[in-house]
Amino acid sequence: MKKSTAFLTQAAIIAAIYGVLSLITYQFSYLEIQCRVAETLCMTIFYTPAGVFGVFIGCLITNIFSGQVLDMIFGSLATLIAASLTLPIANMIRKKHGPVLKIKHSLLIPIPTVIVNALIIPFVLYYGYGVTEMGSQTSTLGVLGLMAFSVFAGEVISCYVFGPILVTVLNRVRVTAKLDINRD
Repeated sequence: MKKSTAFLTQAAIIAAIYGVLSLITYQFSYLEIQCRVAETLCMTIFYTPAGVFGVFIGCLITNIFSGQVLDMIFGSLATLIAASLTLPIANMIRKKHGPVLKIKHSLLIPIPTVIVNALIIPFVLYYGYGVTEMGSQTSTLGVLGLMAFSVFAGEVISCYVFGPILVTVLNRVRVTAKLDINRD
């Protein structure tokens, strides 16, 4: 009972942070040129498996605000797939290198997030939002290719610029929390 309550609490906190981050950065969290800063939270999966559900639920809630059904379904599903693929990577790193995530190892965590979103989200944008031209491209393959690059770049910025900052903070919080527990 205690573990499931902690799991649900952690997932809810991650989902809430994801939603808030996405909504306060709304201007660049949606459409073809996006940098959804909340995707940085894929790093939480290293620290707790509740991160998988937290990131998924946070994305689902965020996508509900978009009002686009295909985004709610497939955008959220892309995040769930990426988070599910991230968990074994996180477990492998934790097993091999311990409970503190080093920055150099943190570079492996977002790989599924970056790749899965770059492959799926362009189709959501094209067919769900009707973004049928980008730059001078109007052909379906050209537009999808440019959007894939744009989503890829946004995910790289979110995960590889902000990710190490989050890892540094979470490592410090983890060490501080451990020290506080040991004092009692």
